[in-house]
Amino acid sequence: MTLIGIIFYGFLAIVAIVSAVAMLLNRSAIYSALFLVLNFATIAVLYLALGAPFIAFTQVTVYAGAIMILFLFVIALLGAEKLSGHEPIKGQRTMAIVLGLIFVVELVLFLIFRNQGIQPMLALTQDFASPQKIGIAMFTQYLLPFEVVAFILLSATIGAIVLTRVEKPARLGAARGKK
Repeated sequence: MTLIGIIFYGFLAIVAIVSAVAMLLNRSAIYSALFLVLNFATIAVLYLALGAPFIAFTQVTVYAGAIMILFLFVIALLGAEKLSGHEPIKGQRTMAIVLGLIFVVELVLFLIFRNQGIQPMLALTQDFASPQKIGIAMFTQYLLPFEVVAFILLSATIGAIVLTRVEKPARLGAARGKK
């Protein structure tokens, strides 16, 4: 890899890491959402640089587009900026930092030990990351995980609707008729 490539990938990695950390540490929900958009866009550029244009396009349209619009709607609907900043569960920030550090240690150990006994990678074909190949793999080899993810997303959507539903008071006329 050339020096320019190292600088380019290094810069993208730094932007992705800094935007992710800024998203986690920022107290404003709006700014956190904007840092998440920056992170999604940076990851899409990394996908483009690695020769996966379909995944980069999907990253931008699905995550930076649709999911971020939903996040911003939820922030606007719930008025997250008006919520108090206290921790409902004592020590949750400390626990999150500890779990994050454990995850980083696991990631480092994975990177250290992953190359032991691995054969060289085969040359990739021209249509390696084409939509057709991804679709065939998704609906044949990975059909069960695909359906499990769809079920989890459906359950989360129903749960969000149930949790945010406002109970309407009983009608006054209906209550009088039962007396």
